[in-house]
Amino acid sequence: MTSLRQRKGSKGKEPSQGAEFQSHQFNCCTDHHPEKILHGDWSWGAIIWTSIGWSVAVGLGLLCCIYVATLHENDLWFSNIKEVEREISFRTECGLYYSYYKQMLQAPSIQEGLSELIHDNLTESKRTINLLQRMNIYQEVFLSVLYRLLPIQSYLEPVYFYIYTVFSLQAVYVIALYLTAWLLSGSWLAGMLTGVWYILNRVDTTRVEFTISLRENWSMPFLALQVTAITCYLRPQLTALQQKVMVWLMYVTTFCFCLTWQFNQFILLLQSLIIYTMDCADFLTTTQVTTLYLVQVSGLLSVWLLQFCNSMILGSLVLSFIVAALFIRHCQSGLKTGNLLVRLSKVLLHSAMVLLLTFTINYLAKKALQLRSDEHIFKFIKSKFALGSTRDFDASLYLCEEAFGPLPLDTLERLAGTLLLYPYILTLLLLCGFLAMAALQNLSRPKGAGDGRALAFRPDVAYNLLHTLFYGLLAFSTMRMKYIWTGHMCAIAAYGVCGTELWTLLLNTLRCNSKVLLRIVRYGVPLVMFGWLYYKFWPKLMEELSELREFYDPDTVELMTWISTKTPKQAVFAGSMQLLAGIKLCTGRVLTNHPHYEDKDLRERTRQVYQVYARRSPEEVHDILRSAGADYVVLENSICYERRHRRGCRLRDLLDLANGHIMDGPGDNNPDLIPSAHQRFCEAIKTDTAAYSALFTRTFQNKTFYVYRLKKKRKKSAKSPSEPNVTQ
Repeated sequence: MTSLRQRKGSKGKEPSQGAEFQSHQFNCCTDHHPEKILHGDWSWGAIIWTSIGWSVAVGLGLLCCIYVATLHENDLWFSNIKEVEREISFRTECGLYYSYYKQMLQAPSIQEGLSELIHDNLTESKRTINLLQRMNIYQEVFLSVLYRLLPIQSYLEPVYFYIYTVFSLQAVYVIALYLTAWLLSGSWLAGMLTGVWYILNRVDTTRVEFTISLRENWSMPFLALQVTAITCYLRPQLTALQQKVMVWLMYVTTFCFCLTWQFNQFILLLQSLIIYTMDCADFLTTTQVTTLYLVQVSGLLSVWLLQFCNSMILGSLVLSFIVAALFIRHCQSGLKTGNLLVRLSKVLLHSAMVLLLTFTINYLAKKALQLRSDEHIFKFIKSKFALGSTRDFDASLYLCEEAFGPLPLDTLERLAGTLLLYPYILTLLLLCGFLAMAALQNLSRPKGAGDGRALAFRPDVAYNLLHTLFYGLLAFSTMRMKYIWTGHMCAIAAYGVCGTELWTLLLNTLRCNSKVLLRIVRYGVPLVMFGWLYYKFWPKLMEELSELREFYDPDTVELMTWISTKTPKQAVFAGSMQLLAGIKLCTGRVLTNHPHYEDKDLRERTRQVYQVYARRSPEEVHDILRSAGADYVVLENSICYERRHRRGCRLRDLLDLANGHIMDGPGDNNPDLIPSAHQRFCEAIKTDTAAYSALFTRTFQNKTFYVYRLKKKRKKSAKSPSEPNVTQ
């Protein structure tokens, strides 16, 4: 197992303050917004404050980039370890993605490299697949082409060009969150507080320093930029030209987000539900709703074309939902007429019709496309909420991982420790209350009153509030998704601290509201918070940055070196998904399976290959591996004798349950499970008895790994009726 060991020798103008809070404070903010100069305010004050705001944004972004890059170097001693160790440090699926960047650089030309990706026969044995269609690896292609074209090869290694690009995207992420908070609050102090909170809560806002190649590390900065563009688009002061610019920015960021992450459709589905909610509550105009929907559709369809007409996109729920929402909206022209009860009834009926049409369209699309690639996601969702089989192997693989479980409570304790959680909750409660009041006001207003949109609640604030609510629920249900929520959480909390709404309500309650006092608390409280955060966390940050470790995984290094030097280049290897990704990167050998799980046939093959950890006969396992084209199989003690997961969640337990066998160890078993007639393969093969040695030859072993070469079966005079029938 990979480990880290201690390195030797290391150590503006304020809004009016009337008594009616909700009718003024949510309407508009007129402080020094980042786009104020675009509205014609070229005063020296506006220029200076805007310049300072942008400078602080860039500075915080660079600080975050340097911070995570330093942590990565300090944890691994990346600049001093061998190339094979650097590649092993790209864990699990990260290694698979990085291998395509390496493959493109090693290709004789860009054209040949692209051809190899489009007609790949190394990633899955006995199959030729289009990697650009199957996986979201255009970022690796783009970076490899850029590296080949730029005159930097002599002084910057390819791996550094790759990791520095990903770390630089963290700077983009922080700047986007900064701008969102600035736009909402009218003060760049809110953006500054957002950036500081993001860095101090690094454990919960990002994991980029040790999972560099994960798709979310590429895509999250673009999602944050898209939210910033939407926030700016929903501001009422924009001219027609500025609105067009924002629409194009929304499209570009949506396209980049979708292109870089395979889970884009599920994230955009939540976003489309936010737009739908705002439409039903009358916070958006018809033009805004249609534009936001079409931006999503355009981004998805552009990716669909680039991914060689990937059927998963056309069969996605988000496309079905948008088509249904627009169609039902067009047919129900009288949706926003009548009194409150009538309109609420219409909204419920409208929503039921949209959902029914959504599932109908999605069902028909998947039937027409014969799409089954994403069914494991829905199996996982059904199993998570006890709506489906709890023995399904694919669903259980997700459910048994901590990252796909509910959000641990210690996350909230850490967020509270940096003073982030308290203003976030207060801001959330305040805004939710006024959002509900504004929605009821809109639904009670007769048609034609005003401009058809809420004057008491800004649509950009409403969007960001619903964004943090929807993605917060997602984070609480699935811990891995917390990174979408926590970054935006920093912006919302900073808006509460530096905006006018929270302080105006408090001062009005205390009956001491005035412009001067409001200005003092708006700028004084953030400065006090900066001082406290500096006092408490600066020593901890310095201590963290001074802690030096180095990469240490001699067993895996030994395995990769042996494979590279002692096996044929076209040899096919079977094993765990995580290990095979490293074998693909370090040795270039052919794989039977890999961690990118978005294909039904691959999932079935993975389940079959994993029978090496189940209770199966040597003949059955040999036939399974041969049918997958394997020449070698790598067995891992850490899986065969796993103790990390509880009973029922160990990989061998999942296989036993799927095969109908009782599980190892003390504990209850379901009455329908039966004992297996065979020993566990990964244990029994080490005995080298005749039944195993006739089919497998041990060619390598160390404390962690055992490698066996598959022998050819001797021909029998007659086929035994008990010979297993292995299906793929």
